[in-house]
Amino acid sequence: MTMISRRTFMLAATAVGALAVAGVAIAEVPKLTQKDTYKVGFAQTESNNPWRIAQTNSMKAEAEKLGFQLVYTDAAGSAAKQVADVNAMIAQGVDVIFLAPREEKPLIPAVMAAKKAGIPVILLDRSVDPSLAKAGEDYLTFIGSNFVEEGKRVAEWLAKNANGKSKIIELEGTTGSSPANDRKKGFDEAIQAAGGFEIVASQTGDFARDKGRQVAEALLQAHPDADIIYAHNDEMAMGAIAALEVAGKVPGKDVLVLSIDGGKEAVQAVVDGKIAAVVECNPRFGPKAFETMLRYAKGEAIDPILVNEDKFYDASNAAAELANAY
Repeated sequence: MTMISRRTFMLAATAVGALAVAGVAIAEVPKLTQKDTYKVGFAQTESNNPWRIAQTNSMKAEAEKLGFQLVYTDAAGSAAKQVADVNAMIAQGVDVIFLAPREEKPLIPAVMAAKKAGIPVILLDRSVDPSLAKAGEDYLTFIGSNFVEEGKRVAEWLAKNANGKSKIIELEGTTGSSPANDRKKGFDEAIQAAGGFEIVASQTGDFARDKGRQVAEALLQAHPDADIIYAHNDEMAMGAIAALEVAGKVPGKDVLVLSIDGGKEAVQAVVDGKIAAVVECNPRFGPKAFETMLRYAKGEAIDPILVNEDKFYDASNAAAELANAY
C-alpha cells in the first residue's frame, strides 16, 4: 500500500467512525444471530375482521410450532398506538419485529426506531412509504400480496362480465394505507383502460363492515343509477350487500358486488350469487414470515418483496373452493 492510498484509507475509516459516533444511519438492516429460540414481536394493526384474526392465528400457530416466544400487540386501528407498541417491543428486547403497518407514513418512526435499536423489521401485508424507508436498508423485506394486481384483476373480470352495467361506486379502504392506495390504483387504471365504465363515487369505508354499509347507503341514495359496487375488502362488501337489501335492490342482479380478501363468508356470498367475484388476499402469513426470518439468520440474501399467491373466486369455482377459504 502506498503512502497516499494508506492516508486515503485512514481518512475514510476516520470518516466512517465519525458517522457512527454522530449517530448517522448506515444503510444496512440489523443482523439477526442464529440461535435455538427467539423472542419475536408481532405488531398487529387491529382485530376487527376475519382476515386480521386469520393472520394473527397463523402467526401465533407458527411461533408455537417453532417454540418461539411471541410478543403480540393489537393497535386497535390506531397508528399512534402501533408506534407505541413497537417501542414497547424494542424496550422488551425482542430479536425481530413483524409489523403490519396500519398506514404508510405514520409507522416510519417505528421502523426507524427498531433499526436504531439493532432489531430487524419484516413488514407483513402492508408496506410503508418507499420514499421514507427502503427494504434492504431500513427494514428487511415486505411480505404480502400485490395490491395493485388485485385491483387490476377485479377490473379485468368486470370488463369481461359486466353485461351492460357501467356505473361504479368504489368503497375504499383505510385512507393512507398501502392496500387502499394500490387497490384503487390497480382498479381505476384498468377500468379506465377498458372503457365504457364510470366511477360515479369513491369514498373510504375504512375496511369496516358497518362503515362500509353506511357509506354504501349514502352513495346509493346519491347515485341511484349505480349498478356496480367495488369494495376494497370483504367486510365493506358485506356491508354494501346489507345496504343494497335495505334499498330494495338485489345484490348480484340489480347491482354487481366485487370484493378483495376471499374470506369464507364472502366466498359463500359468491356461491349464493350476492357477490360476483372476489380476489383472495391470503392471510396465512405464519409459515412464510418465520421461514424468511430464519433464512435471514442463516445469512441468506432476502428479496425486498416476497409476494403471496392469491386465488380468484367467481361462480365458476366458488363452491369447489369454499372449504379452502379462510
